[in-house]
Amino acid sequence: MIERAEFEYSFVRKDVRVAYALWAVAGVFGGHRFYLGDTGRSIAMLFTLGGLGVWTLCDGLVLARRVRAVNEARRAAVLARHGIIDQTPLG
Repeated sequence: MIERAEFEYSFVRKDVRVAYALWAVAGVFGGHRFYLGDTGRSIAMLFTLGGLGVWTLCDGLVLARRVRAVNEARRAAVLARHGIIDQTPLG
């Protein structure tokens, strides 16, 4: 059962390299935020050109941490859907 859950998670997992590539190419338009599913913030960045670039620069500093948080939440959701309690240590 855990193998099936991990297989499902592999399809919804986000890659930090893709997030940084989107940040580099379409950061002021919130492309990396759309990729991570942060739709509200993406739209705000789209209409303000990344907070006139300030939000875009800040996102570059914390993007890896945000990808990790999104992946942890997605993994927990997949495991919960399969009735599995995640016992791996955080960190």
